[in-house]
Amino acid sequence: MKKHLLIIAAAFLGLGRTSLAQTRACDGLPADKKALANEIFAALHPYDGCDETFTRCLEAKPPKPVVLRLVADICRQVKAGLDRKQIEHALSRRAQTMVPTGPRAVLTLDDAFRAGTADAPVTVVVYACTRCPFCKIVVPALYAAVTDGPLAGKVRLYLRPFPLKSHPNSTEGGLALLSAAKLGRLWPFTLLVYKRFDGFTPAALPEWAVAAGIDRAAFERAFSDPKTRDELVASKQEGLRNKVTATPGIFIDGQPYLYEMNMEAMLDVLEEACDAKVAARK
Repeated sequence: MKKHLLIIAAAFLGLGRTSLAQTRACDGLPADKKALANEIFAALHPYDGCDETFTRCLEAKPPKPVVLRLVADICRQVKAGLDRKQIEHALSRRAQTMVPTGPRAVLTLDDAFRAGTADAPVTVVVYACTRCPFCKIVVPALYAAVTDGPLAGKVRLYLRPFPLKSHPNSTEGGLALLSAAKLGRLWPFTLLVYKRFDGFTPAALPEWAVAAGIDRAAFERAFSDPKTRDELVASKQEGLRNKVTATPGIFIDGQPYLYEMNMEAMLDVLEEACDAKVAARK
């Protein structure tokens, strides 16, 4: 029963510090979960890097990095208590995210809405609502990751306002984001809006703009400009054309992100996307 996990550990040992860090998900599994992990490794195939089962792929010298990444992800899910059917479904969703099967979405990439370096190999677009409790977590975390975190230099992030009717005052929030972008302070303002999420009111937006380094009068002019509302409608329509129905709606290089909506999984997928881009350029 321990054979497959021993192969995994040996494979990781030859691949340096980054890969060793990934093995933490496989450490300390109790016997029943080790058995489940081994069952999955012997039955399933990675969607990239190798055409054999995970067990056979791990016997390569050295195994492909994407195989090791997926092995660590499987162990993470096993440790979290998911059963085989759930893990198979999750890997299928990850594959749909990483392996393009249809046309890429048409996305607006405006530098006024960008965070991260302009030449980063991976492009992420997130449709977000200022009143979405999930966006409050995901958007600031992605911003931190691409500006001063593990995705710095690897991913560039673009924000697209996508107000949801089910969230009161989301239209005002979207107009405020666009106004801040017009004045060159989108990200300081966006981060402040999410930081003060529970105190949101339309009346507070000009004060928050000032706190984010924006001239109040200029912000109020942009906010009330009919062209700003037209831009918000265009952003929402673009998202709808790209089949966004909820927020955050995330696209990686034009493909919808369909995997888990937690930062550990999301960061791992984005690291994988970057690895693939870099390898393709060699």
